[in-house]
Amino acid sequence: MSNHRYSQYFPILFLIADLVCLNVGVIAANLYQFGFLIPDQNYQVLQLLLNVIWVGVFFSSRLQEINRNSRLLDHLNKVLTGLVINLSIVFALWFALEPVDYSRKYLFVTYLIFTLAILLWRSIWHYVIRYYRIKGYNIRNVVIIGKGDLSESLKEYFKDSPELGYRLVGIVDDKNDADERMENFEQYTISKGIDIVFCCLPNMNDEQVKDVIDFAENNLIKVNLISQFSRLSNYNLSIEQFGSIPIINVNSIPLDNMVNRFIKRTFDFVFSAIFLVTILSWLVPIIGLLIKMESKGPIFFKQKRHGKDNNFFLCWKFRTMTYEKNAEFKQATKNDNRITKMGAILRKTSIDELPQFINVFLGDMSVVGPRPHPIKLNEEFQPKIDRFWQRHAVKPGITGLAQAKGFRGETAELSDMSGRVKLDRFYVKNWSLILDFKIILLTALSIIKGDQNAY
Repeated sequence: MSNHRYSQYFPILFLIADLVCLNVGVIAANLYQFGFLIPDQNYQVLQLLLNVIWVGVFFSSRLQEINRNSRLLDHLNKVLTGLVINLSIVFALWFALEPVDYSRKYLFVTYLIFTLAILLWRSIWHYVIRYYRIKGYNIRNVVIIGKGDLSESLKEYFKDSPELGYRLVGIVDDKNDADERMENFEQYTISKGIDIVFCCLPNMNDEQVKDVIDFAENNLIKVNLISQFSRLSNYNLSIEQFGSIPIINVNSIPLDNMVNRFIKRTFDFVFSAIFLVTILSWLVPIIGLLIKMESKGPIFFKQKRHGKDNNFFLCWKFRTMTYEKNAEFKQATKNDNRITKMGAILRKTSIDELPQFINVFLGDMSVVGPRPHPIKLNEEFQPKIDRFWQRHAVKPGITGLAQAKGFRGETAELSDMSGRVKLDRFYVKNWSLILDFKIILLTALSIIKGDQNAY
């Protein structure tokens, strides 16, 4: 085994760098709020409190543990999750410490700078450590047991991904073309300084696997098991424990995790509450008056739609069409004569969707997620598109990946809906907080540029 291991120092490096970013944010807030570095005693106590809270969040969220196989987006999503938890604690304490009136602008500047700084330094770290590994440092020696298709695929993966820092030393098997035979495995592993063993289960029996694990644990070597389930790479696999029996779940999604659901719901609640107070509170009377001036009928259009797990909810929108009581559903088309002049503006700018922040606040919807279709539209396309209902495994959203990628408006062709569902399913399987932020940004840019499908 290598005598030079610097990974043990990474956790303290990450913690110190994160705290530097936090305190840069505090210094920026001090200069913005007071014009000098050291504020009064109350804000000094706040600075100390913010540092203590981050230390707690840092270790509880395991921000010091960075898997070398993780993508940059996975890394940043983990950091953003920690930031959301941190902000939840800070704002809870802010309300609890009512006698001390801390400035909202102060906290906003602090966490804006902190967020930008920590994402920047963590991104730089990601690329620096990968370049370092390409140069031959921070390497882990690995060996594969069992020669076959899976071992060949893993061998190619190591060869094509030098930035991950895995050096394949050899393949152990009783086949003639293997680098070493199983009977010499222990001596071979020790002599080559192996750090990680990959066992291909189709080529090993239970007794061999047990012997390898026992040997590895006595020599501080990690063991990874590769099975035929590795071929199901298009599915989200996770291992659950039923008593003492490990069970492989082939369709788990990130939002099955309770912590992820808490993070997403916290973001939705805070975002929607701020939006309702700061924008919708004055926008509704103005839009409502303009709608009423042009045509008779209610300000809002409320329609029953499928939500998470196909449960029904009332979806809110500004009314954009002429009002007809108990009218049958008919999808809006280009130059639809039912759309009012005011409605055309609202639909073109997506302002008609803004009342759905009420749905988000109530918990029926999310800021980001698959768009909720009218029920008849779901009934029409569900039999024609494979795994259509998977998009309803999460809460529907005001905007979604499909809308950010241009799949908006009328679904006149099967291919239109199929493309939308495909992106929705990708979102469900690959949700992350940073993906939500990316979709929000893409949606904002789409609204500014204008979308020809928005009618």
